Amino acid sequence: MKSIQELESTYIINTYNRQPGMTPCLVRGEGSYVWDDSGKKYLDFLGGLAVNVVGHCHPAVVEAIREQAGLLIHTSNLYYGGPQAELAEVLVENTMPGGKVFFANSGAEANEAAIKLARKNKADRYKIITAESSFHGRTLATVTATGQPKYQKPFAPVVEGFSYGIFNDLDSFNNLVDDQTAAIMIEPIQGEGGVYVAEDSFMKGLRSLCDREGVLLIFDEVQCGMGRTGELWAFEHYGVMPDLLTAAKGLGGGLPIGAMLAREPYRDVLQPGDHASTFGGNPVVCRAALAVLRILLRQGFLKEVAEKGACLRQDLENMIATYPALGCEYRGMGLISALGLKKPEAKNIQAKCTAEGLLINAIGEHTLRFLPPLTISRSELEDGLKTIRRILDEFNA
Repeated sequence: MKSIQELESTYIINTYNRQPGMTPCLVRGEGSYVWDDSGKKYLDFLGGLAVNVVGHCHPAVVEAIREQAGLLIHTSNLYYGGPQAELAEVLVENTMPGGKVFFANSGAEANEAAIKLARKNKADRYKIITAESSFHGRTLATVTATGQPKYQKPFAPVVEGFSYGIFNDLDSFNNLVDDQTAAIMIEPIQGEGGVYVAEDSFMKGLRSLCDREGVLLIFDEVQCGMGRTGELWAFEHYGVMPDLLTAAKGLGGGLPIGAMLAREPYRDVLQPGDHASTFGGNPVVCRAALAVLRILLRQGFLKEVAEKGACLRQDLENMIATYPALGCEYRGMGLISALGLKKPEAKNIQAKCTAEGLLINAIGEHTLRFLPPLTISRSELEDGLKTIRRILDEFNA
């Protein structure tokens, strides 16, 4: 561990603020667990930040990667590729039949593709409206789309044409739309912003607003998609179809992939030369993603996710009742959840959980976020919740 820390300090740009003595060095994973270099076992309630949706090293995903790596690891997108085409079919048919997909390497890249498509769709429209406290990526365009000034300030001037409505306040979005507005981009659940869930009337209102004004509706489901809410996509809970949808994180089951899906009227807006990605739709990654989707689409799988999410919600709400001086609010849906705190103890609780063998995430000082693998068992879920209750008991005094 000391050698790894020294190498990192010498050779890696510090953008993640890993802390010697507090941040474990993870070397192995299986199912809902990971192990560090000393052999210590951790129950993973963070899931690689919503990436490991089918757990660590799922046998079907590992086998898909091994098989494809033995056949063809990479070839240029100038040529046809079977894994990419097969993944596209499954993804589109289970998301927006009649649409098409562009493959990238990350959520930020998927959102870049959506922004470019929206701007090209009508030459006289270039403005994009997003929400305050949103998060859409860290490229220059997507950090501008992100409605959090703290991420933008060091890189000013940011990209022109972005404005920010108030999440769940339809009037604030309506007031920002003008004849140069190309799209509204929204997360059905604001993950990095604190796990805030969009209201049904807000989502339906955005769809009506976009239809009325000729504006594209983009759903960023990079974090909340891929089965995390108990449906394949969060938008399914609202009965609202976006014009464009972006996905990443859980799609590759641990390998880097992003996807931007466009429904039928907009699927051919981008033409050859408009956009590209050298590694987008890589054969190995596409095989992994196909394996992940096949697991998620098995009969009963997503129903179980919803049931486990309901158990998680009940337990967190019980904690709020048990520790009224500390906990104040449950937020979330399915297996994307947050516990709001009255006291600024989130980072301290996270550190204590890590020391006790449980990986969770603190967003600022007042929010604990939970993104366990969707394959987590009920007994593993209960084990993690027992650890959280024990630690909250220490901080409640």
